[in-house]
Amino acid sequence: MEDQLDPSGAAALSGASQFLSTFASGETISRATSPGIPSSDGAQDHSKRYRPRTFSYFELLPYPVEEEAQREAALQGILKQLYIAIKAEDFSPGALHWTRQLQSWLNLKFDLPRDLRAKLAKLYFHLSLAPGLDGTTADRFSRMVSVLAKRKHLVKPIDDLTLDWRPIWKEIKSLVLPGEAPAHHSSRRRGLKHLWKLCLQASIYFDPRERRAMLDEILPYFSTSDLQNAYIVVGTLNILLPTTPAPLTEMQSQPADFVPTFFHLWSLNTRSKVFDTAFLDIFSRMARDYLTCQHVPFTEHGIFTRDQSDLLFTAILRLTEIPVGQANSPYTNLDYSSGLGLFLEKDKKRYPISYTISRWVISSLSPKCLGKDSSILNSLEGLMESVDTFFHPSNQGAWTQMLAQLTFYLTEMFVSRWNKEQRGEQDTPEDRRLDDNLKKRFVLSLREVTFMGLFGKSTKITNLYFGSLQNLTYLEPDLMLPGALQRFYPSLQGLVEVHRTTSSLCGLQMIANIMSKQKGFRCHITALLALALPGIDANDLNKTQYTLNFIQSVAYSIPFVNLAKENANIHDTSVAMQWVQGEMERMEREGQEVKIDYKTELSDEDEANIVRSSTAGFGEFILALLGKVFTLLENLPDSSHLRSGSPEDNIINTLPAALTPLFASLSPELFDMTLEKLATFVSTHVVHQARDSMAWICNALCKVNPEKTLKVFIPMLTVNIRNEIDYNGAASDRSSGTEVLPRDRALVWHVSILSMCVVHVGAEVLRYKKDLFDIAQYMQEKCRGLPTLHISNYIHHLLLNLTHTYPIDNALYEPDVIKRGLDVDDWGRGTAPADLTIRWHRATPEELRFAVELFQSQAEGAMQRLESFMSDDPPVSRNGKNKEWSDEVSRQLSQLRLVISGISTLFDPKRASGGANGHTNGSIDHEGDEEMEDNDEEEDPLAEVGEDDETRPQYKYQSGYLLTPEDSLYSRIHDIRDNIGHLLSRTHSFLNSHQADDVACFTSLYSTYRMWITDVGFERSAHPLERLQRLYKADVGPFKISALRKAYPRPLLIKRADAYHLQRVKQNASVRNKSELDKKLLLDLAQSCTSPYADVRRVAQGAQDASLKVLIGGRPLVIPVILEQFRKALAEVDHDRIKGSMYTLLFTSLLKTLMRDWRFAPDLMRLYIQTAGVDKTSIQNLGASALFPLIEFGKRFELMVLLDENIVNLIQPSEDCSKVIDSRHDFILERRKKVEEKKAALGLELVDIAKGSHWKTASRCAIFATNLCLRFDSVAPSQFIELAIQGANDPHPGLRTGYITAFSNIFTVIDQRAVYNHSYKDYLEEKEKDSNKIIVPVTESDAAHTDKFLDQFKHSENADYYIDTDHVGWLVWGKQFTAFKAKPNRFDDYDDVERAARKQIGKLLTREWLAKCFDYLKQEPRDSSSDRFRSQNVILLMHVFDLMNYDQTALTFDDVKELTLEVYGDGSDKHQHRATAEIVGALLAGSADDPIEMRDRSWGFAQPLMLKIFADSLTPENLNYWSTCLHFIIDTKDPRRAHELVESLSSFRLDMSSNAAFKESSKVLLLEILINDCGWHFRIEKSILQDFLTHIDHPYKSVRESIGRVIATIYRTRYHESFENVSTLLDKNKAESTIGIRPYKPTEEFSATINDVFGRLEKWRHEREPGQQTPSSYTSGSKTVLTWLDSTLSSQECAQLVSFFPEPFIDQLLHMMDVKEDPELMRLAYHVYRHLPNIPFRSGEDAAFISALIRIGKSATSWHQRLRALVNMQVIYFRRLFLTAPAQRELLFDAVGDMLSDPQLEVRTVAGATLAGMIRCSPAAIRNPIIKTLKKRFETQLERNPMPKKKAPGTDTPVNVTQQVVRRHAAVLGLGSLIEAFPYATPPPQWMPEVLALLARRAASDPGVVGKATKGILSEFKKTRQDSWGVDQKVCDVIDDNLATVEADYPSILLQNSWKTSKVYSGRVTSHRSAVPEKMYAEARIWEFAISH
Repeated sequence: MEDQLDPSGAAALSGASQFLSTFASGETISRATSPGIPSSDGAQDHSKRYRPRTFSYFELLPYPVEEEAQREAALQGILKQLYIAIKAEDFSPGALHWTRQLQSWLNLKFDLPRDLRAKLAKLYFHLSLAPGLDGTTADRFSRMVSVLAKRKHLVKPIDDLTLDWRPIWKEIKSLVLPGEAPAHHSSRRRGLKHLWKLCLQASIYFDPRERRAMLDEILPYFSTSDLQNAYIVVGTLNILLPTTPAPLTEMQSQPADFVPTFFHLWSLNTRSKVFDTAFLDIFSRMARDYLTCQHVPFTEHGIFTRDQSDLLFTAILRLTEIPVGQANSPYTNLDYSSGLGLFLEKDKKRYPISYTISRWVISSLSPKCLGKDSSILNSLEGLMESVDTFFHPSNQGAWTQMLAQLTFYLTEMFVSRWNKEQRGEQDTPEDRRLDDNLKKRFVLSLREVTFMGLFGKSTKITNLYFGSLQNLTYLEPDLMLPGALQRFYPSLQGLVEVHRTTSSLCGLQMIANIMSKQKGFRCHITALLALALPGIDANDLNKTQYTLNFIQSVAYSIPFVNLAKENANIHDTSVAMQWVQGEMERMEREGQEVKIDYKTELSDEDEANIVRSSTAGFGEFILALLGKVFTLLENLPDSSHLRSGSPEDNIINTLPAALTPLFASLSPELFDMTLEKLATFVSTHVVHQARDSMAWICNALCKVNPEKTLKVFIPMLTVNIRNEIDYNGAASDRSSGTEVLPRDRALVWHVSILSMCVVHVGAEVLRYKKDLFDIAQYMQEKCRGLPTLHISNYIHHLLLNLTHTYPIDNALYEPDVIKRGLDVDDWGRGTAPADLTIRWHRATPEELRFAVELFQSQAEGAMQRLESFMSDDPPVSRNGKNKEWSDEVSRQLSQLRLVISGISTLFDPKRASGGANGHTNGSIDHEGDEEMEDNDEEEDPLAEVGEDDETRPQYKYQSGYLLTPEDSLYSRIHDIRDNIGHLLSRTHSFLNSHQADDVACFTSLYSTYRMWITDVGFERSAHPLERLQRLYKADVGPFKISALRKAYPRPLLIKRADAYHLQRVKQNASVRNKSELDKKLLLDLAQSCTSPYADVRRVAQGAQDASLKVLIGGRPLVIPVILEQFRKALAEVDHDRIKGSMYTLLFTSLLKTLMRDWRFAPDLMRLYIQTAGVDKTSIQNLGASALFPLIEFGKRFELMVLLDENIVNLIQPSEDCSKVIDSRHDFILERRKKVEEKKAALGLELVDIAKGSHWKTASRCAIFATNLCLRFDSVAPSQFIELAIQGANDPHPGLRTGYITAFSNIFTVIDQRAVYNHSYKDYLEEKEKDSNKIIVPVTESDAAHTDKFLDQFKHSENADYYIDTDHVGWLVWGKQFTAFKAKPNRFDDYDDVERAARKQIGKLLTREWLAKCFDYLKQEPRDSSSDRFRSQNVILLMHVFDLMNYDQTALTFDDVKELTLEVYGDGSDKHQHRATAEIVGALLAGSADDPIEMRDRSWGFAQPLMLKIFADSLTPENLNYWSTCLHFIIDTKDPRRAHELVESLSSFRLDMSSNAAFKESSKVLLLEILINDCGWHFRIEKSILQDFLTHIDHPYKSVRESIGRVIATIYRTRYHESFENVSTLLDKNKAESTIGIRPYKPTEEFSATINDVFGRLEKWRHEREPGQQTPSSYTSGSKTVLTWLDSTLSSQECAQLVSFFPEPFIDQLLHMMDVKEDPELMRLAYHVYRHLPNIPFRSGEDAAFISALIRIGKSATSWHQRLRALVNMQVIYFRRLFLTAPAQRELLFDAVGDMLSDPQLEVRTVAGATLAGMIRCSPAAIRNPIIKTLKKRFETQLERNPMPKKKAPGTDTPVNVTQQVVRRHAAVLGLGSLIEAFPYATPPPQWMPEVLALLARRAASDPGVVGKATKGILSEFKKTRQDSWGVDQKVCDVIDDNLATVEADYPSILLQNSWKTSKVYSGRVTSHRSAVPEKMYAEARIWEFAISH
C-alpha cells in the first residue's frame, strides 16, 4: 500500500473486509512483482521515482507547504548529522536518532533522489552487518534497509542498487555452519530474526551474475549423510540466491543450466515438506522475475518444461495434505532432522505456501497456454477439479485453510498482474501478456470452488473466499455476477440457513462497488438493499453488522437520488420491480448454471429506465432503514457493560461508519426527510444505552449539511437541556458510582447529542455562538455529579470544532458533477485522485476568538472553583462520609483536562517549553535544533548515552499552525495554560497534605497532568491519527483491488488527505523541551509513582510514561527522585512503595534509559539486588519478571566498530566536518572509558555482595557480575575469578549452575584473546591464529580421488589431518576444505594478562575442589528434566582438564583418575553413571586438539573405562547417559579421532545363544549411534552388515528392531555423489534431463542383498507350518526386514527401493499380512505396505508397480490380498495424478471396474468406494470420457443380468445364478460409484438423474444384497444433499417416490449391514447416520472385519 498508513490498526469495522488486514501480508510479500518501468508521462521526474505519485498530498492541504528547497535542506541537514554520528562512532543515540529523523522525512511523502536512496540503502546494509556494532542498533539499521529498498518503483535492482551477498553469507554461515566459522564469535553474532529480515529484503538486490559464484560457495556444504547439511544448503539457497535474470553471456547462469540441478537436489530428499516448500519458493520467485526476461524461452509452462511443471504440481498436491483412502501422510518425520537448518525456514504464517504456489502459477501464465493439451492453465484447472470436493463447507479439515488461501492468492495475483500489464507498469513482452480469453478461462477454473467456499462456517476461511469473489468479479463480472446473484437472492429471502444469509451479505459488500458499474446488474442493487433490510435485527448482531457494511458499500458506490422524477416516462418503482421479479424467476428456473449477458439483452435506454425506476423507492428505503436502526438502538444493552470487541460494541462503531456515506449521498429531499425523522426521534425519545450511537448518527448527518441540521438541532437541544435542569432537577446534586441516575438520563442524552452535533461541522456553529456559550456556562453553574463529565465533553468537542483543521466535505462527487445534476451514468463512477478537490475547515479569526473566549471562561471558572475547594473555607466540607468534596474537585480537574485537550492544537510547543516566542510555522532552522539540547547535561559524558533517541532534536515541517506569537490570543491561551499548570502543582501539594487517601482526586489530577504535558500542538492523548488510520483501513477494504492505486470513493480519498494533515501536525508536536513548570509537574508525578495506593501509582506511572515520551531530557530528571524513594522504601521495608518503585523503574520506558545511563545504572542494580531479600511473594515475582529485560545489563557497549570508509563516504557532505567529528569522537571515547570504569567498580561491588549472601541475592549478583567483569582487554578481576571457581561448587544447585556458566565464560574469554593475538580488532576481523586448523586445497576430484579420500578413514595411524565435517566431497568437491592437524601443536601463545588469569585459576583448582565438584555431579537432581547428560558440566570439565594437561593446576591427572573411579564406585547407581559419563565425555572430547601425548594419556584412562561399562554395566536406566556421551564424543567428527572406540564398537558381533536381550540391543544401539554420527566416513561396515544380515531372524524383539535400523543406517550412509566440481554437477544434470539425474540407483551388490534376504524369507515361509503360534525364523526375520524397510522408506533414500516394489516386496508383504497368528507382524507389514504408493517414483517407474497391484487385485487367490491391492491403487492414482501415463491410468480404471465383479462381497464394496474416489479426484478432461464409458458399461451390465427368479425350496443355487447376482451387484455398485463421486455437485451433473432413475426403477426392489446396495445409494444421495435438496429435487423428481420407500426400509438395512455403514469418496466419508462427512475410512472397517474373519 503506497500510503504507508499505520498497519497496527486492528479493529477493522467490517467483517468482510477484515481479511484485507489479516492477509495484507500477501501484498508486502509481493513487493517485487513490478519491475517499475518508467511512466509514459514525459514530465515525470525519474530522478526520484519510476512511477508518479497517485495522490497529490501537498496540493490537497489547505495551507501552503514548504518549498522543495526547504525539504532538500532538511534532508541535507539530516544526512550531514548522520554522517558525523557514524564517523564519530556515535551509533546510539546519535546515528539512531538521525535515522529516525530520516524515516520521518520519508513518511511525510517527501521523495528521495534514486541515486541517494540507493546510497543510503547500501550504507544501512553495510551498517547492519558492521562487525562490533550493538545488535539492537544493527536491527534498527536493517529495518531502514527495508524502508529504503522496499519498492522497485523507487529503486531498481541492479540498475540502481546492487548489494554484496558475501557479508550476509558470512553471518549466516557462522550461525548454521559453526564448524566453518572462526571460533568464539557466537556472542557477537547478529540475531537470526535480524538476518532473516535483511536477507528477505536484500536478496533481490544481489547481482544475478554472482549466482554461479554463490553455487560454488554454497553447494559443497550439501550432504544427506548428516541430513542437517542438506537443509542448511537448501534453506540458504532459498533466502540468499538471486532469482533475477543474468545476462546471456554469464556462464551456467540461465535456468536451463541450473534448474535441473535444483530438481536433482530436491529429489535427494523427497519426503520432506521443508524441501517441497523451499524449492517451490525458489521456482516461484524465478517465475516472477523471469516473466519479463526476453532471452529465456517462455512456453505454455512458463520458463519451465512440462516435466518440471508436472513435478511441481505433484508437490502442490502433496502439500495440500488431502487424505486419500487409507494412505498415511506423503511426508515423514525427516524434517525433525533439519537441525540448524530450522533457522533458515520461512515463517509459515507470514509466507504461506499457498502464496508461493500462486506466484508460480500466475507468473507462468501466458496466451501460449490456450489451445494446448498440457499447460500451466490446464494443470491448474485439473488441480481444482480434482480436489473441488474439499472446498465444500461440510468437508473441513487440515486442508481447508490452505485451499482457501490458494484460491485467494491466485485471484489476487492474477488481478495484480492484469492491472499492471493493462496500465503499462509491467514490461511483460507482448506475447506473454494476459489476454481476455486467458482471463475468462482462469475465472472459470476458480468460479465454482469460490462459490462453494463462500458459505463456510469459519469467518477466517470465508473472508478469503470473499476476497476471491471480489477479484474474480472484478476480472469477469459477466461470468461471476449471475451465479452470485442466483445464490444470494434465496439467502437474503431467508429461504436457507442463517450463515448463508450472512455470507451473502458479506459477498455483496465486496462486489457492490463493481456491480454498481455493470450494465444490467446495477439494476439489482436497490432490490438487494430492500432484501437486506431485515438483516438489521437486535437479536442477531453479527448479521446486523454485515447488513450495515453492505449498505455502507452501496452508499459509497451510488447516489441516493431519485432519478425517476426527472423522467417523464418513469414515475415509480413498478418497472424495476417487474424486471427484478422476472430476473429472479429466471435465475431460479435456470439454476446455478444461469448465464446472463445484459450487454446484448438490454438496450441502454431500457436499462437506464430500470435504474431510474429503481431509485424511486429510495425514500421508502431510507424511512424503513431509520425505523430499523431506531428499533435496534432501543434494544441495545448499556454500553458501560460492554467489553471491547463484543458484537454490541462493533455495532456501535459500525452504525456511524455505514450511515455517514449514506447521509452524504442523499438527495436534498431525502436529506430533509431524514433530518425530520431523526430530529423527531431525538426530541421524543431518550434511549440511554444508545446515546453514544445516536450522537454519532446525528454527527454523521450534521457533517453532511451543517446549515440545515444545526438550525434544527441546536435550538431544540438547548431548550430541552434547560427544561431538564429547570423542571426535572437533572444533575442537581452529586451522584455516586458510574451509573447515570434515571433522573439525569434525558439531560445526558441531550448533552451527548449536542456534543456530537457541534464537532467537525465547521464555522456554522458561529451562528449559534451565544446559545452555545450560554448553555455551557449555565450547565457548569447548575450541574453536579456524573453529567458534568458529559458537559465538559461538550465544551471539548466545541473547542475541537473551532480550532482544528479538518475536511468538511463528505460528498460522493465533485461539486461540478453535483451542480450539473446526477444521472444513471454517475452510478459507480469514482473520482480520480488527480481530480480531487477538498473543502477544508480552517479556523477564522472569529472562530479563534470564540474558542479562546470559551476556553478562558471555562478554564478560569474551573480554576476559581478548584481554588475555593482548597481554601480554608471550602464551599463543600472536606470531612464527612459522602465524598462530595472529592467529586467536586475531580469534576473541576476533568473539566480542565477536557478544555486543555480541546484547544491543544493552538498551543505552541516552543512557547510551552518556556521559549520567549514561538516558532514561525514549521520553519526549518539548524540553530533551532541545536537549542533543543539540554545544556545542563551536556557536560557529563555519562549523560547522553542514556537519552532515548525519540526525545532528541527534531526537524519541523509546515502543518498549518493558526496563530503567531504577536497575536494577543496567543499570549492569552499560553498564560492560561501556565496558570493551570501552577494550579495543578498546588493541587498536588494540597492533596498530599490534606487528602492523601483521596484516590479519585489523585486519579483525576494525574490524568489532567498527562493531558497538560502531552497535548501541546496536537491532541496526542486521543490518538486521532491512529484512529483515523484504523477507520480508513477498514473502509477501503471492499474497494481495494490489487495494483489499482487509490481507486476509492471520494470520501475515502478525503479521509486519506486528512490523515496526511494529521501526520504533519503530529510530526511537529512529537517532542519538545521541558519548561520549569514541566519539570515541577514531572517531579510531582515521580513522587506519586511510589504512592502507597496502587490506583494512584498506576495512573501516575501511566501519566509519567506518556509525558516522558514528549519531553526532551525528562527521564534523567525523574530517575534520581524515584531511585531515592526506592532506597528509602527498602530501608523502611515499605512494601507498597517498593512495588511502586519497581514497576516505575523496571516496567516502563525508564528501564531503557537506566540501562544505558551510568549515572543511575549502578544505583538501580544495587537496589534491584536488595529486593531479593524482601520477604513478600509479590515483590519476589516482580523481581523475577524484571530479570529478563535486565539480562543484558552491564554488558560492554561498542568497543570498536569496523566500517568501510568508502561506503560511509557515499553520504559525505560538501563542507568539511572533520573538526566536529573529531571532537565528537573524543567525547564518545571518553564516554566509553568512564562508563567502563563505572561498570568495573560495580562488578567488584557485586562480587563482594555475592560472597556469603542468600542464594537469591547471590544468583542475581552472579548474572550481572559476569556481564560487568568479563572483558576482552582485561579478562576478569581476580576477585570475580575466585568467586566463580568457588561458586562452581556452591551447595545450592541453581546458584551452582550460574557460577559454572560464569567460570566457563572466563575460559572462553581467555581463549578468545589468545586465538586472536590479544587484539580486539583481529577478533572483529576474524584473523584467527590456530596453528592446528589448516585449509586443504582440492587438487583432484575424480572418482578415484573420492575412493582414496574415503579409504583414509579406515587407517588412523598415518593420517595427516582430520576432517570434522560431513559435507566435504559428499555432493561436490569444492576448491578447498577446512581440516585439523592429526598431530596438534601445543598451544601456549598467551600474553601476561591471560597467563595471570590461568595461573590464578590453576592455583584454585585443587584435588579438593575437583572432589567436591564430582560429588555434586553425582548428586540426585531436583527435577527429572535435569536427570540427563548435562553438556554445560562437560564443557566446564573440558576447560579444567585442558588447564591441567598444560600443568597449570594444583590438580594432577592421577587425582582425576582416582576421583573418577571413586565417583563410579561399584556402578550400581544411575547417578554414578551420569557423573562418570560426563567426566569421561570431558576427558575424551576435550583432548581432541591437544598434543598426542596429552590425548593418549586421557584416552588411555577413559576409553577402557567406557568400553568396560559398555560391555558389562549398561542398564535401561543409564543407557541414555552413555549413548549421549558417545554422541558427544563422536558427533560428525572424524572417526579417526576416536579410532579406538570406533574399532571396538565395530567389532561387536551378535550372539544368537545369548539370552541377555537388553545387553545385545544396547550394543547394537550404540553401534547405530556411532554409524549415524560418523556417516559416510564410517568405512568398516561390511563385516557388521554381513553379521546382521545373517542373523535377521534374531529371537529378541529389541535386538531385531536395532538390527533393522542399523542395516538401514549403513545403507543410507553408503550413498554419496562426489561430483568433481560445481560445473560438472550442473553440466551432468543438464545433460541427463530437465529434472536432473535420478539419485539413489541401487548398486548390484545391494540388489543381490535384497534378493537374497527375500529369498531366505520365502524359504522360511514355506518351512513354517500354517497356524504355528510360536515365533519362527520367518516371523522374526520378517519383522527385522520390515523395520529395515520402514526406516528406509521413511528416509530420504526411499527411492533406492522402488525397483523392488513390484517384485519381491508386494507379494512378500501381502504374505506377511496373512499371518493371522502374529498380529504384530500383520500390523508392521500393513504399515510398510501403505508406505509404497507415497514414495515419489520417477516418471515411468510406476508402471511395474501399478501392473503388480493390478495383477494381485485380479488374480490373487486370497480375497484379503485383492482387497489390499485396492487400498494402494487409489493412493498411487491420486499421488501421481499429474505424472501417471494415460495407459497406466486406463489400466487402473479397468482393473477397479473389473474388481466390482469380484466373488467376495467385501472386495466389491471397497472397489466401488475406490472407483468413486478415483473418478472424483480426476480432472474433468480425464473424468468425463471415463464416466461416459463406465456409465454405458454398467447400464449394459445391469440390463444383461436381470435378477434371477427365486429358486425352489431345498434346491442348490446354480453357479451361474450366483455369478449373475454378482454381476448385477457389480453394475449397481459401478453406477453407485458414479453417483457417489459427486457428493456436493448441485445441481447434479446432467447424466446423473438418468442413472438415479435407472437404479430406482430397475434395482431398488431387488431382494438381497443388490436391493440393499441400491437403496443405500439412493438414500445416501438425498442425505448428503439436505442443504441443497430444494434445488436438487427439481432435477431428481424421478426418484423422489422411490426414496420415500427407501428411507422407510432403511433402519432395517442398517441393522443388517452395520459393519459397512460408510461410503468413501477419495478421503471424504459420509456416515448413513448423518449427512455430515466424518474423517474416517470405510476400508478400515472392512479391513478389520476381514481380519476378524
